Amino acid sequence: MHDLSILLIELGTVLLGLSLLGRIGRRTGLSPIPLYLIAGLAFGEGGLLPLSASEEFIEVGAEMGVILLLVMLGLEYSAGELVSNLRASAPAGLIDAVLNAVPGALFALLMGWDWVAALVLAGITWVSSSGVIAKVLSDLGRLGNRETPVVLSVLVIEDLAMALYLPFLTAVLAGVSLAAGATSLAIAVATVVIVLLVAIRFGNAISAFISADDAEALLLGVLGLTLLVSGMADKLQVSAAVGAFLVGIALSGPVAHHAVQLLTPLRDLFAAVFFVFFGLSTHPGEIPHVLLPALALAVLTMGTKVLTGYLGAKRAGIALPGRFRAGLALMPRGEFSIVIAGLAVAAGVEPQLASLATAYVLITVVTGPMLARIPDTEWFKAMLRKRTAVGHPVVPRPD
Repeated sequence: MHDLSILLIELGTVLLGLSLLGRIGRRTGLSPIPLYLIAGLAFGEGGLLPLSASEEFIEVGAEMGVILLLVMLGLEYSAGELVSNLRASAPAGLIDAVLNAVPGALFALLMGWDWVAALVLAGITWVSSSGVIAKVLSDLGRLGNRETPVVLSVLVIEDLAMALYLPFLTAVLAGVSLAAGATSLAIAVATVVIVLLVAIRFGNAISAFISADDAEALLLGVLGLTLLVSGMADKLQVSAAVGAFLVGIALSGPVAHHAVQLLTPLRDLFAAVFFVFFGLSTHPGEIPHVLLPALALAVLTMGTKVLTGYLGAKRAGIALPGRFRAGLALMPRGEFSIVIAGLAVAAGVEPQLASLATAYVLITVVTGPMLARIPDTEWFKAMLRKRTAVGHPVVPRPD
């Protein structure tokens, strides 16, 4: 009973604190994400008020946050839209891999690390945080923007690529044979293809099975299906986030519409918990030692992410403001980067890699949501208008 009382007190304190930080963020025009991360640092090991009883509960809540963020993203689009966007954005996905994975690998080699550490750091700098970006797009009201499908397509391509990269990396870190590594990779590919085919071919049947007439049954059904598929995907070494996203894609019509309304409060709650847990998992004392290398790496690869989004949106025919919105939205790294670093540290690869990855991710996650607001500022809009007026070959289009 004593442990339960401590758990309830800690959770109540954390949630009340997050409520206050969220209100402060919105009143000042800032994203609450950096405030949630700072709160996590304060409550984590080495912080001001370390949590003793609720950290495990918050960890589970953080996993729920990522899953709910991704299923809500999937509910915004149909399976047909996903396939067409993936086809159109495949070149952008290739550009994304080259511009963002290669700098990470080269940076590791410059640090004097071996090729395995280079492979790890390439993954850390490559993949953006779907959870953070989903929250940013929602906070800024950009889910319906013309450039958003480009952003989501890049994220989906990255998540699908992670479904192949993670089994391969795990095999490399474990030092298994080529045959065992190829088997793990084949299982991951088959799982992604099967889930995507089911989402496309049987999406209407799945929606019909989950009734939209009863709000309680709808909430339980959608949430249960999402967790089931996410768990199965994770068990098969495919990202749980990919599974959740594909569940959202599979649902359509009234079911999808009502599910968005019912899941939104849950998403907001667990998304906040996700960002707090990210801060909790970071020891503040480890950051100063790797701050300068992490800052240099962050500046470099945030710039390459902006270029990735800009080129992808340009290829899709998006006007200049939308290109910058797409690029700036892609900057934050997050959950996958931390998972990759955790696998490497557990395998004994470069002890400094964990603190470098944590500092790097924190820099991008704190500054990314702030910088994503730049295209909405008056001075940025005035600069674009001035550029158009002096004869640059920019054709304005409604975004």
